Amino acid sequence: MLKRVRNLLLLTILSSVLLSAQGMITITDSDIPAGSQVTWTSNNVYLLDGMVFVDSAAVLTIEPGTVIKAKEGQGNSASGLVITRYGQIFAEGTSDRPIIFTAESDELNGNLTHTDRGLWGGVVMLGQASTNNQTANGLKAVEGVNEINESKAWYGGTNDTHSSGVFKYVSIRHSGINVGDQAGNEIQGLTLGGVGSGTVIDYVESFASADDGFEWFGGTVNAKHLVSAFNSDDSYDTDEGFRGKGQYWFAIQAPDQGGRVAEMDGATGDEYYQPYAHPILSNVTYIGAGIGAAPEGDGEECIILRDNTGVEYYNSIFTEYDDATSGYGLTIEDIDNTGTKTEDSRQRFESGEIIFQNNIWYNFGAGNDVTQFIYQDFAQSYFQDAANSNSVDNPMLMGISREPNGGLDPRPEVGSPALSGSKNLEDNFFDKTSYVGAFGGNNWLLGWTALDQLGYLSDISTGVELDFTNEIPNKFNLAQNYPLLDGMVFVDSAAVLTIEPGTVIIKAKRRPR
Repeated sequence: MLKRVRNLLLLTILSSVLLSAQGMITITDSDIPAGSQVTWTSNNVYLLDGMVFVDSAAVLTIEPGTVIKAKEGQGNSASGLVITRYGQIFAEGTSDRPIIFTAESDELNGNLTHTDRGLWGGVVMLGQASTNNQTANGLKAVEGVNEINESKAWYGGTNDTHSSGVFKYVSIRHSGINVGDQAGNEIQGLTLGGVGSGTVIDYVESFASADDGFEWFGGTVNAKHLVSAFNSDDSYDTDEGFRGKGQYWFAIQAPDQGGRVAEMDGATGDEYYQPYAHPILSNVTYIGAGIGAAPEGDGEECIILRDNTGVEYYNSIFTEYDDATSGYGLTIEDIDNTGTKTEDSRQRFESGEIIFQNNIWYNFGAGNDVTQFIYQDFAQSYFQDAANSNSVDNPMLMGISREPNGGLDPRPEVGSPALSGSKNLEDNFFDKTSYVGAFGGNNWLLGWTALDQLGYLSDISTGVELDFTNEIPNKFNLAQNYPLLDGMVFVDSAAVLTIEPGTVIIKAKRRPR
């Protein structure tokens, strides 16, 4: 509670300083024309008036600490930012100076909460990577945005290593208003269409969106440290042949609204078109709305795999998912192979293109037995096979409060089964961890997220203290906070000691003289 009071006091002071010291600059679509080089600086607040496009060959650079607000018009008057297929964005904040996209009415002092959703459009990033859309040149236009300016809404192509720029330490808040002519054309906190693997996406939060937190339409972009918090529909949504990699993805849903935590589709049209969707994910923590919650939104399951998608999940935690009718952990689409739809995710599963290994499952409305929370019987034996290391166990997370009371801490407690049992992947994109889930001892949500700034997170002082003897093995990771050194500890010959980011203080026992 003291932390929440402190945070709100700091936010109020910060808001007053921003209003008095910074200028408000209104941005319209004409302000980032084709071929331009535009920089938004932290000494100003920028107000998006309508849909603003980073046009062809244009580059938008945003300084750390910059605040971008958006007007609350909807339909064809909706406000948002679109990085077009030939444009680029370089928005690189820091942990203590994040870049914030939010609604015009957000005073940055806690006046808006996670129930204030759908106040503006969102951020859309478009690229030149491939999708499985069988259209002319493999191109497709983003729904809703195409009704505002179709010529600037296209995504897709053949350049899977294309770069749309850098998006790092960015918090996107209160997005998801209806966009374009048709009802239901919401865009997400962050929408990614055909974005290539040359793009850097790291430490990005989608907070209180009226639609999904994140959605991928094809592409190959990789992403680490994503936060999807209290969004109305799915936390993460993949589609149209998405084949990127991800690590350290965190989701928490609110009791009032929320769909599936992960809705994973293969295609929007004919599912047999290639490339097949096949994301690879490790170290995710998905927290649903809680047992007994009945959020408004589609979905009977924490994760659904359908439309011929494949996927791989490793070293992850899936927990606290219920809904009004069932509350499954996983559903895999199984069709009867009639008509024009001849392929499905069951076929991907049976061909080894759906993998779940070294994961923890716990607390589902359907029940805590594999035969209850894994919907189809054809998949249940896979999750019961000890070789795949899927366990049903309490991950013992420190706190999963969904209120701004300082009670959210998704790190595992001492003694948690999540502190060990990980599987290291033979892929240089993935960090090697000893723990399962998105967090070890370092709470990387602190500082830059709305979750922290609005008082949802507990203080970092709730750390894990470890007591070491005077011997260090050949390789050892200090992954928890406050390791306690007992005597002189030597990093011996040929030994390697690794200390993770966030291991802030190393204490030593005081010995009597």
